[in-house]
Amino acid sequence: MENVAQNTPVLAHVEGSAGILELNRTRQLNAISGEMVDIISEALHQWADDDAITHVVLFTKGMKVFCAGGDIRAVRDDAAEGKHERGDHYLTREYRLNLQIADFPKPYVSFIDGSVLGGGIGLAMLGSHRVVTENSLAAMPEMAIGWVPDVGTTYFMAHMVGELGRPIPALASFVGLTSYPMSPADMLFTGLATHFVPSIALDKAIDAVIQEGPVALERFATDFAQESHVRKYLPLIEDIFGRETWPEIDAAIGGAPDAAFRESIRDLMHAASPTAIVAATETYAANRKAQSLQEGINNEYLIGELLRRDPNFHEGVRAVLIDKDAKPAFTPANALEVDPEPYRAAIANARQIV
Repeated sequence: MENVAQNTPVLAHVEGSAGILELNRTRQLNAISGEMVDIISEALHQWADDDAITHVVLFTKGMKVFCAGGDIRAVRDDAAEGKHERGDHYLTREYRLNLQIADFPKPYVSFIDGSVLGGGIGLAMLGSHRVVTENSLAAMPEMAIGWVPDVGTTYFMAHMVGELGRPIPALASFVGLTSYPMSPADMLFTGLATHFVPSIALDKAIDAVIQEGPVALERFATDFAQESHVRKYLPLIEDIFGRETWPEIDAAIGGAPDAAFRESIRDLMHAASPTAIVAATETYAANRKAQSLQEGINNEYLIGELLRRDPNFHEGVRAVLIDKDAKPAFTPANALEVDPEPYRAAIANARQIV
């Protein structure tokens, strides 16, 4: 039985009135495989209708990385051979799981102690309670691999409400286009996280929530003293990334009055695929107007469908995940030369996939 548990990528079981989801694909940094999607989806389906289950708890143990994101290399390998069906199917299932988590009718408590990247945000940040520690970091690093930020982030990060008391539509564009690593303070300020628990108390907090439900969080949650850089630079973020086309955003970056901020943005984006920059900008613009998370995720799928068939995606994954030379040969090399019309057309003629 121990060997079975070691080889199971998600340990899904019931303890008392809690449904437990423990990410266990540790050698792969909990990168989300199709098997993980299926295990979590089936468990949530059963627990949603089980009156004996009052809440769900998601965590991983002994990892500096909570989840490294989707298992995108397999998607790329198939796409490079012109085989898109498996990648299309995998992403459709993953995105439907994201909606399942967002719509789950019971408290869904995620404990994120470490980095949560890409698709991991869809597992951890769409539920009702999102707990971070001083070790937490969240980022959408898709630009470097020629991909668009997804799992609903282009929608919900533009609509979520945090300490400011209102949505920050430009936040989604800023985080996704720059791959900016959000600190615990940033996550709490923007509403991406709901609670802060010091890592030294995390195991006890998890045990208490399993036994008592999310009400137990109030005994462990504290304030986080560090300053949010998103809060500090919010006027600049909103001025620059509140614009809807890449030429407008690019010009605003160049004209930013704070030279240090301007250079930090350029540094964050230096490895980004120009094609992905434009595709993502169009996705963000559309999803500010989207009426639901489902519409937003569907738009992400349609844009991703184009990118998966673009050589720049294959080249980005090669440079970052396969050869790891950090020397992608993207074409075109300048985002101002990328035609946005195919991405606008894909969204305008939206097919319902998710």
